Amino acid sequence: MIKSSKVSQHKMKFRFLSRSFRFFTGKHPKKMEFAEPPAKASLCCEDTPEGSPPTYAMYEALKESCQNNASYFQPDDSENGQRLYQGFMTLIDHIDTVWPLVDHVRKVAPLYDFDAKSPGNGYRSFVSVVDSCVLNGLKLSRQVCTGRDALLFRKGYFVKEVESNGQLLASLGTCLHHLQTLLSWAPPGELFPTEPHSPEELFSQADTINQYCFYGRCLGFQFLPSMRNILKGISICMAGFSEAYYSHGNLISSMWTGGQYLIDPEMRARRIVNISQSASVEFCKAFWFLAESEIMRRVPSLMSSTVAVNKLITIPPEPLAVTTKDGKQLTVLPPEVHIGLQGLNVRLISVNKRMGMSDESSSNLPPAEGVVFHCHGGGFVAQSSKSHETYLREWAAKLNMPILSVDYSLAPQAPFPRALEEVYYAYCWLLNNFKLVGTTGKRIVFAGDSAGANLIAGCTLKILSSGLRTPEGLFMAYAPLLVSFIPSPARLLCLMDPLLPFGFMMRCLKAYASPNTKGKDEKHPNKANTPSNATSPVEGNGFLRVSPSQVQTGPLEGISSGPSSFEEVSPSDLAELQAHKSGSERRQSADTTISGGSLLSEHTATGISPTEDKSQQYVSDFLDKYVFNSDTDSEGRKLSVVKANKKLQRDTESESTLVGEPPLIQDQEHRDKKRIKARISEAATGLMGAMSSRLAYITGSNNIRPTQEELSVRSNLDALIARSPSDEFIFSVPRDPLLSPYWADDDLLKRFPPVRLLTVHLDPCLDDCVMFAKKLKGLGNEVGIDVLEGLPHGFLNFSLMAKEANEGSKLCVERIKQLLDLENPTTPENNHL
Repeated sequence: MIKSSKVSQHKMKFRFLSRSFRFFTGKHPKKMEFAEPPAKASLCCEDTPEGSPPTYAMYEALKESCQNNASYFQPDDSENGQRLYQGFMTLIDHIDTVWPLVDHVRKVAPLYDFDAKSPGNGYRSFVSVVDSCVLNGLKLSRQVCTGRDALLFRKGYFVKEVESNGQLLASLGTCLHHLQTLLSWAPPGELFPTEPHSPEELFSQADTINQYCFYGRCLGFQFLPSMRNILKGISICMAGFSEAYYSHGNLISSMWTGGQYLIDPEMRARRIVNISQSASVEFCKAFWFLAESEIMRRVPSLMSSTVAVNKLITIPPEPLAVTTKDGKQLTVLPPEVHIGLQGLNVRLISVNKRMGMSDESSSNLPPAEGVVFHCHGGGFVAQSSKSHETYLREWAAKLNMPILSVDYSLAPQAPFPRALEEVYYAYCWLLNNFKLVGTTGKRIVFAGDSAGANLIAGCTLKILSSGLRTPEGLFMAYAPLLVSFIPSPARLLCLMDPLLPFGFMMRCLKAYASPNTKGKDEKHPNKANTPSNATSPVEGNGFLRVSPSQVQTGPLEGISSGPSSFEEVSPSDLAELQAHKSGSERRQSADTTISGGSLLSEHTATGISPTEDKSQQYVSDFLDKYVFNSDTDSEGRKLSVVKANKKLQRDTESESTLVGEPPLIQDQEHRDKKRIKARISEAATGLMGAMSSRLAYITGSNNIRPTQEELSVRSNLDALIARSPSDEFIFSVPRDPLLSPYWADDDLLKRFPPVRLLTVHLDPCLDDCVMFAKKLKGLGNEVGIDVLEGLPHGFLNFSLMAKEANEGSKLCVERIKQLLDLENPTTPENNHL
């Protein structure tokens, strides 16, 4: 049965590759005699699984096309012609390097699947990414081959495209070297290392990964075509928004530079990588909160299904008396940790008004038998139920049941365990208020995406520990279930993810899971002091110490932080959204944080920028050469005293006795000249500095967090390429099952209700879902997993924009329906069996 399933899987893969090959080349594989691999292919792929020969043919086709183009441009003596020749020859070299590596990963990847019906893991993902890169290169090479003889052939454009594709393939080759290391760290079937290994150790095994190539011309190459323009638009918005966020009031600069990101892919790539490595968690919050803007808040009501009920209900912070499964009374206190007692908002969404529903007493429709208890995503730091209405409305309409979505408090103002306690408290309130929600409560299904999926899993553990009624099922979409950066193949995908870059993921994780990192290095205020054993995964950590290269390129020593010169999204713009948040979460204009504007160099500390310092030197040299070292006065008359005085000044430095004019007269004259020189120099420097800084103010890019190199050469963002992507992330994450449900005891996990997981091949959290599903399956639990292709993490938020995302949302509804299973209900007492 499994063999038959594998055969059909390979047939489907062959058809997919054939269609892709035909799409990019305009030819059918059979016409190019690729249906049966050539002799060379059979030698290289002797043990390759079914479906790999046509893939090998794709790699061979790219090599042949590149060789054809290289031969064509080799005699071309122009700069662009020679660059094209070198670019295609480099691509050939990269293919020869990458093929054996990807072929090995392709062979072993099936060993790490959840089961034969649900192929998916981080190793498969990277194989898919490399194949997409090769298809992209094949399409590009064919375009060059077809148009190179045309009169208007744009060599300059294709030079950049070919070189970008070569850099992309080289970076993927480096990733494949990392995968070889990961394979050696864990036995077959295990996606997480069985022994303590840190990302620092992993990245030291191979060259540094060039992240720029993933965010420039090739951005989104690994995703479905329907998603590429969406992701490109989001990346442009992210880069442009960073200009406005860090503009310090310089709107002209923001508009000018932000517009350049639309037409300059390389500039956009540098900015996005810089954002990922340098922007604060507050920037992440502000950017993701754009989904809560007034325009975006109107989109669901205009494009989604119409719902009869869409309201916020505020749960007052008071003790709740809840009955356990044993019939005992349990008193649940409202959450107080971190931000004190606060009212908790939950959003009720229903396609129909029902009897007993809050403020809907006029309805005669009976209560629904089921209810969906939902938690939204947003990296624990952003968004709300409002920004997730794009799919919640559709779910409410298709399920014909009320949905109760929790607007939990957000980090860093409300870190772990505040959000989890609020979700648990909201569930207890639901158990006492089925009528107000418009349901009988016969079936309860938990649903959550991303951070919300983590919260409902943790909430289920709390419910099992407290003896309360458990939900009838859990549906989790692209869930982070091991909140620690223990290396795994899928987690390397965040190095190329447009929506969840490495730096974003790390900062959100730190803000939620490790907010109280103690101490700041006096010389490096942005580097936390952590225990020396903090990098051990066994002790709950997986993050890196700062490397020597980072120390060299980091903030200057002796820097003190000053007031921030930017603000978060205004609370007045998000009144409804932030009604559930604490007062401490609504930032005031007087709040202070470490920002780009508060990190000053030695020059800035004295009020002189590097540019101004150079300008002053130029002015000083000019005055020395053309003013004070002259032998004429302002009217052109000869002066013998000036050079004599210069001579006296030099003699003063070496002799105690002066010969010539009286020393007092000389000293006074010298002081006068020095004073005049200083004033002229000051005035000239101010004029030149004002002119240059004004020009930079109008046209320059706004620094996020200047380093030494950026302060001396403002535009030299390329220096960041030499840094390991994880150099500056160092903090400890507790090994707490409520934070990372994957660590939960088997006794609790055995009692989990039926679970349905849905994730995507290109999700950095893919391995979390696969390993958690394997763990539940090994304990005898009912669990299923779906792995969708070509969609990004958070695709549910794009269900109104892309057909495939909408299809994925419909699959979510089907899985929730299976969990509701109202036609064949089980009793709440034995639903965990």
